[in-house]
Amino acid sequence: MVGAGVAGLIAADRLQARGHSVIVLEARDRVGGRTFTEPVPGIDGLRVDTGGQWIGPDQRALATELDRFGLQTIEQSGQGQTQVSLRGKIGRYSGSTPKLGFAAVADVGQALLRFQRLAGRVDLEAPWATKNADRLDAQTFETWIRRNCRTSKGRDFFRIACEAVFATTAANLSLLHAMFYSRSGSGFEHLISTDGGAQHARVAGGMQQVSLRLAHGLGDAVRLGEPVTAIRHELDQVQVRTTAGCYDARRVIVAVPPTLAGRIAYGPALPAVRDSLTQRMPHGAVIKCHAVYDRPFWRDDGLSGEAVGDTAPVKVIFDATPPGDHQLGVLLAFIEGADGLGLSSATSEDRRNAVTAVLAHYFGGRARSPIAFHERDWAAEEWTRGCYGAHLPPGAWTQVGAALREPVGAIHWAGTETAVRWCGYVDGAISSGERAAKAVSAQL
Repeated sequence: MVGAGVAGLIAADRLQARGHSVIVLEARDRVGGRTFTEPVPGIDGLRVDTGGQWIGPDQRALATELDRFGLQTIEQSGQGQTQVSLRGKIGRYSGSTPKLGFAAVADVGQALLRFQRLAGRVDLEAPWATKNADRLDAQTFETWIRRNCRTSKGRDFFRIACEAVFATTAANLSLLHAMFYSRSGSGFEHLISTDGGAQHARVAGGMQQVSLRLAHGLGDAVRLGEPVTAIRHELDQVQVRTTAGCYDARRVIVAVPPTLAGRIAYGPALPAVRDSLTQRMPHGAVIKCHAVYDRPFWRDDGLSGEAVGDTAPVKVIFDATPPGDHQLGVLLAFIEGADGLGLSSATSEDRRNAVTAVLAHYFGGRARSPIAFHERDWAAEEWTRGCYGAHLPPGAWTQVGAALREPVGAIHWAGTETAVRWCGYVDGAISSGERAAKAVSAQL
């Protein structure tokens, strides 16, 4: 197994349960991949998810693992109103419909309906086989937004939502990919929702616990600090080379992000279509920021702590206050897409000032002075190079998409990007690991 993220650990866990001998090779000094629960410096006992953290009600694969390990969840939705800020105006609303004005709300509604109908046509197993796939894959999601939204606020809504879901601009991904991803995650509106949606609940104690429990069960089979540099493969044998040595096996599952999988040296070289795929699957850019306060003061004003808008560089904010009888309050702010790339080279102080300025825009002057501030820039992570997942630009699905899950001899592929359901999410990582383990076990 290459990679001790959720997908790699699940694959190893399932193969070990079937009686196979496994080794998991991980470049980092920790397990978990794009899930990471870490302490906030200077605040005793406070740990936050700087990676993936949410579970939706219909993410059954993840729910099964949480039940297996006795992990509990905390609903994200709380008391209070959500704020929306577009073109300089802030409004408050309760429920699922933001106050954008009658024309904009009607526009968003009709566009969502059109997009949902379009996405419902996608062949999840083979998006390239979808009817009119060539035409759909030849245009960007931005093109579709411009053609189907009739108001400026309606277009703003879809562009902000796109950054929140894909961590990139709508001009960077194909319409076919947006359709596939939406259907994979039960619908575009579902992907951006809290109550009943993809951000329905958090894991008490942090999402990384899933990987830690899986790794504990695998014991010495998990080898940390061993980046894989090369894989030599034949029909029924592989040799995996790391910075520490070589491992011989009958099969290997590569369960790292596509952009990293493409940097491994393969001998013989992979088919051109597979290599072209990894070159055309960039990640989004996300800097995940937690601002800690002595108390959740925004609740005094009847606010939920959730906000969305076009105020750069933060477009989406959530309340990440831990449960219990404590006094701390935590606001979670995402710097995504072009803003994430632009601020990646800034100083940590400049990022903090930029984030707290947006928080103050929504929650008042007190938000400018958190008692602690913690950030994680996933695009700067050597062994991730971006989040939340990879996206496909125009032409990629129809030209090279068939290579995404197709094994190359004794090499199999896993990772959330290879999932059919909940692609890009922890739930998708789990199902991808299970799929790869089943395929390898059948061949062995």
